[in-house]
Amino acid sequence: MSVLDNWGSWKDFLGDRLHQAEGDGLDDRAVSELAYEVGDYLANQVDAKNDQEAVLRDLWSVASKEEQHAIANMMVKLVHNNGTK
Repeated sequence: MSVLDNWGSWKDFLGDRLHQAEGDGLDDRAVSELAYEVGDYLANQVDAKNDQEAVLRDLWSVASKEEQHAIANMMVKLVHNNGTK
């Protein structure tokens, strides 16, 4: 089963990656840019595996670049307290 198949697993996975990046010394700006790049890749290259991902993909597709950055930043905030560590 892929982490993309389940919204909770996906948030835990993102939370783990966020904590790893912070532990490696990435600052908020670098995390934000990385989140934007991941969001753009997922929206354009990966089929949504659940309803939540479909909503995010649809919002991403109609958002301006500035709004896409805001979505990415909101996802970082959403998963900040998630993860298995």
